[in-house]
Parts: sequence; C-alpha cells; structure tokens
Amino acid sequence: MIAALLGAACAAAAEFGDNVRLRGDFQNARIAFEREGKGTVAFLGGSITEMNGYRPLVIEILRRRFPKTAFTFVNAGISSTCSTTGAFRLGTDVLGQGPVDLLFVEFAVNDDQDARHTREACIRGMEGIVRHARQAHPDMDIVMTFFVNEGMLRTLQQGETPLTVAAHTAVAEAYAVPTIHLAKEVAAQITAGALTWQQYGGVHPAPHGNALCARMIDELFTRAWTGALPKEVAKAPNRVPLTPLDPLSYAAGRFIDPAAAKVKQGWTWGVPEWPAIPGGKRARFTTLPMLCAETPGA
Repeated sequence: MIAALLGAACAAAAEFGDNVRLRGDFQNARIAFEREGKGTVAFLGGSITEMNGYRPLVIEILRRRFPKTAFTFVNAGISSTCSTTGAFRLGTDVLGQGPVDLLFVEFAVNDDQDARHTREACIRGMEGIVRHARQAHPDMDIVMTFFVNEGMLRTLQQGETPLTVAAHTAVAEAYAVPTIHLAKEVAAQITAGALTWQQYGGVHPAPHGNALCARMIDELFTRAWTGALPKEVAKAPNRVPLTPLDPLSYAAGRFIDPAAAKVKQGWTWGVPEWPAIPGGKRARFTTLPMLCAETPGA
C-alpha cells in the first residue's frame, strides 16, 4: 500500500526543482547509517508530525535505503504546538533521547494558524531549534519541511510567500539546512490542475499528500547521496553562524521543574478547573497540574 502511494506521488510529480533545496554537505547522517550501521532519526513538529502521515513513509524510505542499519526513530510531534514550544522542548523531547543523526522539523502551519506568529517570533522559535540542536550535536543533519493550510495556499497562488515559510527559510539559509517546500509544490500542482486540495487532504494531509511529501524527501536523499560514499569523506560540523539572526532566539530554551519557580501571591499549583474555562483544549493536558492564576498581574 505504502509503496503504491509513493509510486503514485512519484508519477504525479517526478521533477520538484527548487522545491527540494539541498544545502550544506548533508553527509553526516549517511556516514552514520552506512558506515556505523546505526542511526537515530527524530521528527519534531505539530500534529502533522505526530499523526501517522509523512513520518512513517520517511521511516520506510530510510529502512529501504539502509536495510542493514539499526535505526531508532523518535516521534516528537505534539498537536497544536509551534516553533516556540518546539524550541523549549527540544532538550527533553529530542536531545534527551540521545545523540540524533538526522532531525526533521516542521512548524510552518502551526506558526501560522495556531500561534499566529510574527516574522520575529517565527525566527526566534525556528532558529532556537536549529541553533540549539547544532550546538548540542554539531554533526546533526536537519531537514525543514513546509506544509500548507488554506490561507497559505491562497498566498502562494497569488505569487507570494507565506510569512512563516519566509521566516523559516531565512533560518535554513543561514544554517545551511535543506528544505522541502511541499506547500509550493502543492500550490503549483493545484494551479496546473494536476492535484486538488481534497486529494492532497487539507491541513492534515491524506495518504496522497503525505506520499507526495515523502517522495520529495526521498528526492533530497537521492540528490545528496547518489553514488558511492568516498572513503575520504568524514563527518564534519555543520554550519552555526557566529552571530545568530536574532540574539533573542530561543537557542537556550529549556524546561525547568515548576518546583524551582519563585511563586508570587495569587498563583496556585494544581489541575485547572477545565470545565469552567471557555475555549478549546487538548485532552492530553487536562489532567496535568499547572501553575495557575486568575488575577491579572499576579
């Protein structure tokens, strides 16, 4: 089934052009997988990552390319989270799982529709993730993927770049991170009549949309890893600019134990009274104790 989906996506979009952008050497992960026979691959993002969508397809591609490699795969996707959250939980959810050879990250959609980030906030979050990851493990290869929602699709069809994509691309260029511009590919195919939004599957892609994304990532692997790995090629530190794009990026973001917080008057520690709080909430958080206040300025 998965093989058929990948084949269909390949037939629909055999040439991705600049929508698949290779930056940097991107050989460290290959060296780990091919020479060392083991590798850890992490996926960081929102619900698009957490769901069984593009992630399992990429896992299958890697296993097919490196059948003798012992892989560890980390699913660090959490629904409705943005790059700011990602920067603060990177240490526990990704780096805390051991040395990572290859990191896939996606937050373009959630930075747009959930967080409604400014360009500044997008850069602070995404640069925080990339810079922290590279400082912790200089050999780590990273791939940034741009998914799409309806508003972003309209922006692309008007010939413009969505704010979140432009901001994340600025980080990718500064740190030589390869990008998969799935959003632009989808917009181009829909405009050309080769794809419909319904076929793609919407904000949370259907099998066809996920297979298209996986095929683009596989194309990145082909561009970077075609031919035998030269014996003289060794792992090398990836680019980390001396000066960050934003000195206030969350590269030092981390979680701390709430017990260490200096709690002022008006705050309590416990599970909130969720039924009395209007608005949506994720069930996964409704049983967790939190620091809460009901008075502005507490």
